[in-house]
Amino acid sequence: MITAGVDLGSKTVKVVLLNDGKILAKSLVLTGFDQKKSAEEAFEEALKKAGKTRADVANVVATGLGRKDVTFSKGEVTMVAADAKGVAALFPAARTIIDIGAEEGRGIKTDGKGRVLDFAVNEKCAAGAGTFVEAMSRALEITVEQMGQMSLQSTQETPLNATCAVFAESEVVSLIHQKFAKSDIAKAVHDGIATRITSMVRRVGVEKDVVLIGGVARNPGLVASLRSHLEVETLFIPEDMEYVGALGAAIAAAAS
Repeated sequence: MITAGVDLGSKTVKVVLLNDGKILAKSLVLTGFDQKKSAEEAFEEALKKAGKTRADVANVVATGLGRKDVTFSKGEVTMVAADAKGVAALFPAARTIIDIGAEEGRGIKTDGKGRVLDFAVNEKCAAGAGTFVEAMSRALEITVEQMGQMSLQSTQETPLNATCAVFAESEVVSLIHQKFAKSDIAKAVHDGIATRITSMVRRVGVEKDVVLIGGVARNPGLVASLRSHLEVETLFIPEDMEYVGALGAAIAAAAS
């Protein structure tokens, strides 16, 4: 049976097609202003890659902030539930999930079987999410990719006290004018995010194994800061970290 999961986030739409538990195809497109259109485009792209039509898909389940706009879905699951199901399929030993997206971060405690035991969400400020990194990279006049690598080269601690994305950007500019090294500022930014995410995750409890998902997991500087603040030797990161929510939704579609 072929099923589909659609994760409509604030920045991108991800689609995963499953055939009896095996991934047939996946796609990712920018969300844009017209969320419904973007969801349609991502779905059609995945179908094209798999060589299938809509008639071949038995069930579609949506998740993500814009899941209500996936008009062709037959059901929906929360982002927390989708993350838990997706991670359980990839890392059965996982008990703690950290999902950092463009607009918010989530800490999830699971039983290892795809069931959520507890969760916490950082949704009131972008300072704990991917858009914060993007804003700080613009202030440093470097790319997000360069920022992640530079952070690993830092040689000293740099104070970054602001907990708001707007004020933090002003503080970063001030540090640049004070001739602080960009690598040290980059690490300070990542440490600030890691501090907020770690505080959130500890509210639900940190139990091994810990899995990090979401597009921000591609940032080696943030991964290093998170590992240090969480005091864990290993953060498990799936190869397709952006698609875990869509995978979980597709799994939910197969079960319903």
